[in-house]
Amino acid sequence: MNRLDTELQRLYLPPQPACQAQPATPTGSAQHASPALIDADGQVRALVLELASAAGGEAVAALWQGLQNELELPAPAIAISGAGYQVWLSLSEPIPVAQAREFLESLRQRLLAGIAPRHVQLLPGLPSGTTDAAEAPDTPDIPGTSVPASHVRLIPAQLDESGRWSAFISPHLAAMFADEPWLDMEPSPDAQADLLLGLKSMAPADFQRAWQQLAPAKAVSIFAAPPAPAALAGQAAATGKQPDLENSPDAQANTATGPQEPRTASAAEQDPRRFLLAVMNDPSVEMGLRIEAAKALLPYSAPHAFTR
Repeated sequence: MNRLDTELQRLYLPPQPACQAQPATPTGSAQHASPALIDADGQVRALVLELASAAGGEAVAALWQGLQNELELPAPAIAISGAGYQVWLSLSEPIPVAQAREFLESLRQRLLAGIAPRHVQLLPGLPSGTTDAAEAPDTPDIPGTSVPASHVRLIPAQLDESGRWSAFISPHLAAMFADEPWLDMEPSPDAQADLLLGLKSMAPADFQRAWQQLAPAKAVSIFAAPPAPAALAGQAAATGKQPDLENSPDAQANTATGPQEPRTASAAEQDPRRFLLAVMNDPSVEMGLRIEAAKALLPYSAPHAFTR
């Protein structure tokens, strides 16, 4: 990979196995970058707001400054796309497409409220036939399936047979491209890499904090802590169905080594993880509680991208 490939990988491309790694920059005008920007699980690190030329360079400047001054987020990259401007935000950890869309919509409403929605495109795009994030299916948007998601082409890229190119530009030069948002020749890869070199990705904590500022109710629903074991126990008691802790796999493993001393609570009840496993594996507990237990077990099995 050249320096530009390295910067694009660092900022925008999802992690991929070394055996699948390939140059990030396009090699032809027909090549589309969507598969590179959306991973196999339907998640993205690159969030892009595309503003039509009619929106004006002032709107781009206001968005660029608002992200840093109002939301205290890292500076985004600015690009010209042939049809207008693109503002590229980078996440250090990938998020689902639908979640990315909701965050971008919150940004649009806060920082681009004076711009007609028809002049602003949010990318990644929604699956075919949907018009807003609320209509997106619950399953991830995975390229190559019946629920495809779309994204922008990686930059720089040749736009058409005229020889025009998209490119990253200095934010301070955006106004110069208001009438002609493209380059007439291929930009230097090293110069493009230099424009990206000083940019940083948005940390999960910063993403969560910014979303709480933009849309508190939505952020609470997304980042709410999983139910505590005590809460699950209370819910089970309310239904009159208690998990069979004594016969759970973990409890049986503990008793297999021999008799135990008298106790007031089983080992499974005293250990949150074992309690949750018992709830999840007990067929006598209603399915809703078993699902909640499975969700609550996630922090015990793998780190969450957006937990504090």
